[in-house]
Amino acid sequence: MKRKQFLTPRSAAAISGPAVGSSTPLVKAVKGMNDILPVDIGRWHAVEGAFARSMQRLGYREIRTPYVEPTPLFVRAIGETTDVVEKEMYSFRHHDEPLTLRPEGTAGAVRAYVEHGVHNTEPVTRWYYHGPMFRAERPQRGRYRQFYQLGAECIGDAGPGCDAEMIDALVGFLQDIGIEKPDVFLNSIGSGDTRARYKEALTAALSPMKDKLSADSQRRLTTNPLRILDSKHPADAEAIATAPTILDFLSDADRAHWDELRRQLDALGTPYQVDPKLVRGLDYYTRTLFEIKGAYDKLGAGSTLLGGGRYDGMVKDLGGPEVPAIGFAAGLERLLIASTLEVSASVVDVFVAPLGEGTQAPALVLARDIRRAGLRCEVDTRKASMKAQLRRANALGARVCLILGDREVNEGVVEMKDLAAHVQEKVARADVVARAAAVVASPVPPAREGDGK
Repeated sequence: MKRKQFLTPRSAAAISGPAVGSSTPLVKAVKGMNDILPVDIGRWHAVEGAFARSMQRLGYREIRTPYVEPTPLFVRAIGETTDVVEKEMYSFRHHDEPLTLRPEGTAGAVRAYVEHGVHNTEPVTRWYYHGPMFRAERPQRGRYRQFYQLGAECIGDAGPGCDAEMIDALVGFLQDIGIEKPDVFLNSIGSGDTRARYKEALTAALSPMKDKLSADSQRRLTTNPLRILDSKHPADAEAIATAPTILDFLSDADRAHWDELRRQLDALGTPYQVDPKLVRGLDYYTRTLFEIKGAYDKLGAGSTLLGGGRYDGMVKDLGGPEVPAIGFAAGLERLLIASTLEVSASVVDVFVAPLGEGTQAPALVLARDIRRAGLRCEVDTRKASMKAQLRRANALGARVCLILGDREVNEGVVEMKDLAAHVQEKVARADVVARAAAVVASPVPPAREGDGK
């Protein structure tokens, strides 16, 4: 298997180039691994917060797993013949131990579940997570080499009510962040017997047209034929269109689970479309599979917002008991592209502007008192002009500017300027924190004619 390999510290130093100096070229971030600047982070927090609230309402608790895991974890959990394991993992050796930057979140969560014996204390475990993942993919809009996922796992419930509840809740979460009409696509890929019979039938159907398939699909025909159904290569389109569907091969137990899942979604009033060619890219799935798409005008052909399914065999495969599970993951960058959530550009509520030689220390004390009252506050310690400080206050989105000159310090007062209402008043130092808090909490007055000119 070919996997991306890290440089050792010695080899990295050898190619690092000359010491930093005036003629040194600009060092940039690795392609596909992006900075998230403060100007953008507000929308990230808004989506992450909406997700956490959605999961907590369902009784899910947050788990945080390491960014680096043993490489065999992903080979066993995801599947040796998947694109993720074959082509996309960032793997390296440390003291002869094979390690990998996590490419997805489910395997690490299940490893933690097994390692800590959670099944001994909880009949059903509900966890959610968010954080960076790493895959050596070709960067494209909404897909990066370091990307951020939101996800959740429900371990211990065989469904299908659990499956329906998760799908319905995710539709609600997407609507909460401004994605108005998400489309649910649903399939079942059955369990062991169903999969074996379907793979046999699929291989028999595709083998006569093997020479017309893409190179990847020709190889998968003998290693993992279900993955051909997930191919986006034009050469595979005809084969996929004429291939038999797995829904025709479901066992009685798999059929009962599939039928009950759809009844539960109907009872919840959650619209869905059956897509018998939906397989997704990881080998651990069983029975329920789903994807939710939307925001087609913003994401185009790559409009999948999140996806998941049941993985009833993974806990046992990783050394635990035979415990069923279902989970999903969503790319946060893609949700941000699709979402219409807007956040305030305000960085602080109050700006303290000291003017004069003896005002900086009193200004620092005042700013500390304001922060202790629960307000966001910045104090300017540059000894800048009044004009420059007001410009800074407006740039930070402050509602109130507190002006503190030598005279105000001597008189025990503060000049308070409501930057939204364009009014200024003199307030006693003892009262200014409460007064500033009241102004910040009050509605922003409507703009007056001539404002902003």
